[in-house]
Amino acid sequence: MLDTLGCSYLVSDKKEDIKTAKKLIFPGVGNFDQVMEALNIKDLTETVVEVIKSGIPFLGICLGFQVLFEESEEAPNIKGLGIFPGKVVRFTEGKVPQIGWNKLETTQNNSILTDDYVYFVNSYYVVPENHDIVSAYCDYHIKYTASIETNNVIGVQFHPERSGEVGKNIIKKWLKLYN
Repeated sequence: MLDTLGCSYLVSDKKEDIKTAKKLIFPGVGNFDQVMEALNIKDLTETVVEVIKSGIPFLGICLGFQVLFEESEEAPNIKGLGIFPGKVVRFTEGKVPQIGWNKLETTQNNSILTDDYVYFVNSYYVVPENHDIVSAYCDYHIKYTASIETNNVIGVQFHPERSGEVGKNIIKKWLKLYN
């Protein structure tokens, strides 16, 4: 997606690169414990937390969104980054994982999303303690948090890179939001 937008970027797992980034995108596919284990093994957990807390614009996508919270049912003994109080829980109804298009229901706390369809692949969803940070909900047998936005952090459960023109516009707006 960034190539399509003509945006220069660096994929890195080096502390120095993360600390000097002007913006940070944390995509995620896989499971909670693998991501947190990889961050811990590479000694990047505190670096990522420090960068987020320093005010650097951050976009967490799917699992990169979920790890912003304290814990996940997917990995009961593994701590998340703990940027926000809350947990990640498994869907208990419907076909799991949810795969496909679902419509966003945006809130007032939103600067880059529209009430459009976006693409999801998820078995788990975020339950934040503070609902004021929610920027959109979706409905998949229950109403759940599809995205958050607060200060320099935006997190989305869906995949903008798989959401066609709508997703492309979301990434464009995020890039412009922090110029």
